[in-house]
Amino acid sequence: MSKPITHSGYVALIGRPNAGKSTLLNRLVGQKIAAVSDKPQTTRFRIQGIITRPEGQVVFVDTPGVHQPGYELNRRMMSSVQEALMGVDLVCLIRDASASTGNGDRFVLDLVKRSEKPALLLLNKIDKLEDKSALLPLIDWYRNEYDWREVIPISALKDEMTDVLVESSLRHLPEGEPIFSEDELTDQSMRVLAAEIVREKVLRVTGDEIPYVTAVVTERFEEIREDFARIFCVIVVERSSQKKIIIGKGASRLKDIGIRARKEIEELLGHRVHLELFVKVEEDWRNREQLLDEYGLSGN
Repeated sequence: MSKPITHSGYVALIGRPNAGKSTLLNRLVGQKIAAVSDKPQTTRFRIQGIITRPEGQVVFVDTPGVHQPGYELNRRMMSSVQEALMGVDLVCLIRDASASTGNGDRFVLDLVKRSEKPALLLLNKIDKLEDKSALLPLIDWYRNEYDWREVIPISALKDEMTDVLVESSLRHLPEGEPIFSEDELTDQSMRVLAAEIVREKVLRVTGDEIPYVTAVVTERFEEIREDFARIFCVIVVERSSQKKIIIGKGASRLKDIGIRARKEIEELLGHRVHLELFVKVEEDWRNREQLLDEYGLSGN
């Protein structure tokens, strides 16, 4: 018997901040590999999520939300988006279907147009719509702007139509053997995943007080035994006042961040973890190229 034809390739997830890209990636992979927050610019670098099926393999590439860069960090984030668009086989433009169309949506659309890549349009957050017929004028508008291979209404949060997205992606990818082994879920190391989990918890616990100014780096990751690891993460901020906010009265906030992060890291690793967090001030780190390189925020 002849071997069945398989398809494989890279698919970029591109959209405005808070369009739901990282929530979708985690849903597709079935595991938390990307930080999720209601704060814009949570995703800072490309993260690959790998889905392997009998029909082939899809490597979804989560990208930072498209925005106007104001710091060197943001310029690198937007460079990361451009690099992703150039290097993939298929583009998925993710649009928050529950929000009105703005200049940011037009800018993202222009990026897709300029890429000239085959593309799917994903209208996300349909669970927020009381009347699904509200999608029709939005679909018409986008269809007049670009030749989409398919338009797929989805809810990443409620896991609606995500299987259809994977099947559609496979159909539109080139024929080829899998790129990664079938047991791989992401290209990110556990050091990076641990740091991203901590950063997500910082955003959750501090609310609107520390929206963009934190970075988290895993300084040490020690596998003591098969069932136990010690992890040391540094939370970087730009000012002493921000350090005080994260630590909180009697270190209460830092403890809360640590408890939440440790629980999630333990779920990811499948065993116990000792997590230690430290807070360090690095003035204007978002504009300092050497620090951005050290923090793994290279933009490519």
